[in-house]
Amino acid sequence: MRAARRLEHAGQDDLFGGTPTAVIEGLRYEREFLSRDEEAGLLRIVQALPLKEMRYKEYTARRRGIGFGGSYDFDTNRLKPGAPLPEALHPLRARAAAWLGVASEELTHVLIAEYQPGTPLGWHRDVPDFQEIVGVSLCNDAVMQFRPYRPDGASRSDAGNVQFLIEPRSIYLLRGPARWAWQHAIAPTEALRYSITLRTPSRRRPGQHTGASLAR
Repeated sequence: MRAARRLEHAGQDDLFGGTPTAVIEGLRYEREFLSRDEEAGLLRIVQALPLKEMRYKEYTARRRGIGFGGSYDFDTNRLKPGAPLPEALHPLRARAAAWLGVASEELTHVLIAEYQPGTPLGWHRDVPDFQEIVGVSLCNDAVMQFRPYRPDGASRSDAGNVQFLIEPRSIYLLRGPARWAWQHAIAPTEALRYSITLRTPSRRRPGQHTGASLAR
């Protein structure tokens, strides 16, 4: 069994003796957002997509993925137009939008990623073109890690780091401080896992400094 804590519905005392919002403001998590039948249907859709290696400048990630609604060019640091979301995924986007409390059309970018066993996701903050980050997990669990963001690039210790178990069929939200004041990562996965990440566009002013790092 993983050492990471199991994060329950917001409001339950489970994460290091306190509620999730007491530890990371703006983090929301819900177990069993999807039924097992809904998960199975999404897996059939996702596994039929043409997933490709994901590249970040000179770095090739171990994940495979595909994006809809935009493609971020890490060489120019710009978001380029992308293919529209397949209609088969519109119901999930609508449900995630209702959970977030926004119109479905506000979730303008969707990234689907495959994690083979042993695949990590490195420390990062998502690029500043996006605001709220919503994640749906499929197939198997993963350990999500958080550490305070250090814009000065100073050396770090593990003090202040937080980790918890993301379960299959769950959904999470990064908003406000959870989105901007923390970096996050995924520890190497123990089994095949898929993630569906949905994002709203940034509301920050052009030129406003965010210090965002690469989403690997």
